[in-house]
Amino acid sequence: MELLQSIFTYDNTMFLLEGLRTTLFFAGSSILVSIFFGMILGLLRNYDRGILGKLAAVYIEAVRNTPLILWILAIRFLVPIPANYSGICSLTIFETAVIAEIIRGGLNSIPLGQFEAAHAQGFTFFQTLRYIVMPQCFHNIVPSLLSQVITTVKDSSFLWAVAIEEFTGKGMILMGRFASSSQVFLLFASMALIYFLINFSLSLIVRSQSGKKPKLAPAV
Repeated sequence: MELLQSIFTYDNTMFLLEGLRTTLFFAGSSILVSIFFGMILGLLRNYDRGILGKLAAVYIEAVRNTPLILWILAIRFLVPIPANYSGICSLTIFETAVIAEIIRGGLNSIPLGQFEAAHAQGFTFFQTLRYIVMPQCFHNIVPSLLSQVITTVKDSSFLWAVAIEEFTGKGMILMGRFASSSQVFLLFASMALIYFLINFSLSLIVRSQSGKKPKLAPAV
């Protein structure tokens, strides 16, 4: 108990919580933006056979097959923007490519007959996407999308390498204040437990929703 009290003083706890807030903000912001742009790139790559579809494919493959840490370093040191913005930007660039491929996989899981049936009911291509295909697509990719959200929360720890003080970065700074290896071990064990609780809670939330069927548009 004394060991815990020596680590989690009020100042140390507030210091770590500030880093945790930064981690959740970075991960949440990058995921929301990445879903938007990933949906656009996924649709372009799957349905556009012109130059836009080819550019989307190049972006997805180029980014998805290179390490995230390289993008973090490149954006931080080559783009003249504040550190926090560079963190969100680098995560968004990388996650957009990964989520675009997840969405493309979801689109390919929808039978082509759905387009034919929708066309027979008078739906345009974009109406078919909006009311029929995309609801089913997102329903099908919930597990993969959740997995990527969890990965993003964990991958945000790479940002400490460019002096962005998120949760892991705060822990690294705090580590320097302790003289005992027991204190350091308990600190990082506690941080690992917090990461686990956050990500496991996300898993439980999505599992509770994954059994629900997507709402489709009524026939016209």
